[in-house]
Amino acid sequence: MEAKAIAKTVRMSPRKVRLVVDLIRGKSVGEAFSILRFAPGKAGGIVEKVIKSAVANAVNNNEMDKDLLYVKEAYVNEGIRLKRLLPRAHGSGNLIQKRTSNITIVLEERQ
Repeated sequence: MEAKAIAKTVRMSPRKVRLVVDLIRGKSVGEAFSILRFAPGKAGGIVEKVIKSAVANAVNNNEMDKDLLYVKEAYVNEGIRLKRLLPRAHGSGNLIQKRTSNITIVLEERQ
């Protein structure tokens, strides 16, 4: 049985979030929280929030044991891009793409 949580349109580029998500893939939930607490940058807090949501889904909806949970799958996909124009000389403009991420965490009980 699996429990899943998804955070959509997180205002951080997928490349930055993937660096953090790669650290916790396959780890137990307690170990993942320890790693994320000391992960550099803003991505650690965001991923920690998604894992807390997945744990709550597992315990409340699927009646799984919190101590046996581990991160089965963790991946980050690209969300929508917010397009902004930066004014430049002679009436032209440069396009700035503000990237977003969709973070997916899947938890499962260890046998």
